[in-house]
Amino acid sequence: MKTRSTKAIYRAGVILTSLWFGTSGVCELTKNPLVWDITLQLGYPAHFIYILGVAKVAGVLVLLTPNKLLRLKEWVFAGVFFDITFAFFSKLSVLGFAATVDAIVAFAMVSVTYVMFRKFRRSHQLKLPNNKSL
Repeated sequence: MKTRSTKAIYRAGVILTSLWFGTSGVCELTKNPLVWDITLQLGYPAHFIYILGVAKVAGVLVLLTPNKLLRLKEWVFAGVFFDITFAFFSKLSVLGFAATVDAIVAFAMVSVTYVMFRKFRRSHQLKLPNNKSL
């Protein structure tokens, strides 16, 4: 795959991931019933929902920062994967398999975005003189 395609897929994935998790984070911070009630139903305490909202909004800001904070972006991807994993298994155990569709879609979307991030970063690093990383 060419660098241009990789970059386009990565950017589209970052935008979709940012919209998804940014919206979720804002809903958690504003006590939106759509997110808040489900998270409480899954057994998570209220203070955890606020912390999760702050982490998601901060992660989105990092993801949307172009060509900077690359190590921190790796951590954001890790956090997103943990969030998706916990959401999947929490929903599976409490609400049933049908409630996990959003987590499955999010996992696929973020996985492709992360693979493109690594591919684009690796190809970009190879072009830099003296192996200087971004």
